[in-house]
Amino acid sequence: MNFLKKNLVYIVLIILLSAFTLIKPLRDFVSEQIAMSPTVEKINNETMLSEDVLNIDLKGINTTSTNLKNLRGKVLFLNFWGTWCPPCRTEWPTIEKLYQLKKDKLEFALIAMQDQEEDVKKFLKDNNYTAPVYIAESPLDPKILPTVFPTTFLIGKDGRILKKEDSSMDWSKESTLEFIDNVTK
Repeated sequence: MNFLKKNLVYIVLIILLSAFTLIKPLRDFVSEQIAMSPTVEKINNETMLSEDVLNIDLKGINTTSTNLKNLRGKVLFLNFWGTWCPPCRTEWPTIEKLYQLKKDKLEFALIAMQDQEEDVKKFLKDNNYTAPVYIAESPLDPKILPTVFPTTFLIGKDGRILKKEDSSMDWSKESTLEFIDNVTK
């Protein structure tokens, strides 16, 4: 009994070390935490959007209603915006220009958030915008739920996030057009 009391700390350490070496999931978790290096699986989980994530019913405002997952097959330009959002309104002319230039290479889904349908229709009509606009009719998955507006994703044919922009951007600038040309080949 005296031996156990004196060596209790060593015995616990030996048991813990044995557990780490014998139990693979525990060993992998500990080494990932120590090394702080992401695994390929973790990176894929963060950059891939499954069909479930994209399963969002969309009410078409200036286009037909659909489900977001039906737009897979081409690279998808997915933008969350609102008529009430000044940076969103600022970037709209560049999105419309991108749409006119690349609508044969990209699918477009611009989802108006926290907006009334009448306000969206008026905004589109007043500015002669034709890019496809929708209102989400089902909940958004946290993977794509925007925390700031505008938020834009370029999503590859396979569901991989190619680009995410959490601010207003000039979508018609040359470097962006070249990037889109490269990812849509």
